[in-house]
Amino acid sequence: MPLYKYVAKETTGKTVRGILEFTDKSLLIEALRRRGLVIISIDETAKIKTKAYYRKVKLDDIVIFSRQLATMVDSGIPLVQAMDILYDQIEKPNFKKIVGTIRDDIEIGSSFSDALLKHPSVFSALYVNMVKAGESSGALDDILDRLASYLEKASNLERKVKSSLIYPAVVITMAILITLVLLLKVIPTFKGIFDMLGGTLPLPTRVLIFVSDTLRNMFLYVACGFGVGLFALRRYVKTPQGKAMFDKMSLMLPVLGPLLRKVAIAKFTRTFSTLVKSGVPILVSLDIVGKTSGNTVIENAIKDVRTGIKEGENIASPLAKSNAFPPMVVRMIQVGEQTGELEKMLGKIAEFYDDQVDAAVSGLTSLIEPVIIAFLGIVIGGIVIAMFLPIFKMTELISR
Repeated sequence: MPLYKYVAKETTGKTVRGILEFTDKSLLIEALRRRGLVIISIDETAKIKTKAYYRKVKLDDIVIFSRQLATMVDSGIPLVQAMDILYDQIEKPNFKKIVGTIRDDIEIGSSFSDALLKHPSVFSALYVNMVKAGESSGALDDILDRLASYLEKASNLERKVKSSLIYPAVVITMAILITLVLLLKVIPTFKGIFDMLGGTLPLPTRVLIFVSDTLRNMFLYVACGFGVGLFALRRYVKTPQGKAMFDKMSLMLPVLGPLLRKVAIAKFTRTFSTLVKSGVPILVSLDIVGKTSGNTVIENAIKDVRTGIKEGENIASPLAKSNAFPPMVVRMIQVGEQTGELEKMLGKIAEFYDDQVDAAVSGLTSLIEPVIIAFLGIVIGGIVIAMFLPIFKMTELISR
C-alpha cells in the first residue's frame, strides 16, 4: 500500500502532520474527516524518512503507555479514543508520532496487534503476541496491565545489573588514565633526572622507562591497533559464531558468570510465565522467549525444548539435557507441568532468581571494591616505587 504524508488542522486550530498507509487517497481523506480534521495537503511518499521513527523509545515510556492504556480500556473508553488521549499527552516527539500512527491504523480498521506489528523496534514480538492474545480473549486491559508489570520488573533487573557495573567501570577507566599520564608525562621527567645522575638504574626502573619510551614513540600505532582490535572483536561478536562463543565464555567467568546465568534464568522464567498466563500458545511462547533471552546458550536450550515438544516430549526433559539450567529449575518446571500449574511455578522461579540476582549484585559490589583497590595499589604503587628506587639508592649511597 502507498504511504501518504498529510498536513491538517484540528478544530482548535492546531496543525497536525503524519504519514499513513492507505490503499487509496480518498479513504485517507474520509478517515481524516471522521477525526474532525480540516485537510490542508496530502502527498504520496515512497518512504518514511523521519529520523524520529528510528530513535530508541525508552522502556519506561512503554511501561507508562501500557499502564495508562490498560486503565482507560478497563474504564470502558474505546481504544481509538484512548489512543487519542495518550497521543495528546505524550511529550517525546518520536514516541508521539508512533502512537499517532497506531491510532490512525486502528481507526481505519486495523487490529491493535497488527498496528503494533509495524513498529518492531519499539514493540517486541512478546508485546505484540500478548496483545493479540488479549484481543482474542477479550481481556486486553488485563494483558496490558500484565505487560506493564512485566516490563517494570525486566527494567528493574536490567538496571540493577548495570548499576553494579558502573562503579568498577569508572574506577578502572580512571586507573587507566592515571597510568597513561604517569607513563607519558611523569616518567619522562624522571628519566631526564636519572640521565644527568648517571649510573646503572634498578631493573624495575629500566623496565618502566622502556615501557614509557615505547608507548610515547609508538602511541599512535598502539592506539590505532587497540581501536582496530576492538572494532574487529565487536564485529566478530555480532556474527552467530562469535556471539555463541562470547555468550558461552561469559557464563564461565568466575564471578560475573553466575550472575549473568541468574539474570538469564530470571528473564526466561518471567517472560515464559507472562506469555503462558496470557494464553499465548506454548510453541509461540518458547520462540519469543528464545529470541528475547539475550544469551545464545539459553536460546539454543529453548530451541531444543521446542523441538522436543514437537516430537511429543515435555518441557523439562530437553532443559535437563542442555545443562544450561540448574536442576532445581528443571525440577520445578517438571512439577508445574505435572500439576497443570506451569505458569505459577515459573513465576515462583522468577521471584526466587530475582532475590538471587539482588544478593549476587550486592556480593559482586562488595567483592569488586577490594579487588579494585588492590589493582590500583599494585599498578600505581608499582610505578611510583619503580620511579623512586634510584632516588632511594642514591640517598643510601650519600649517607654512607
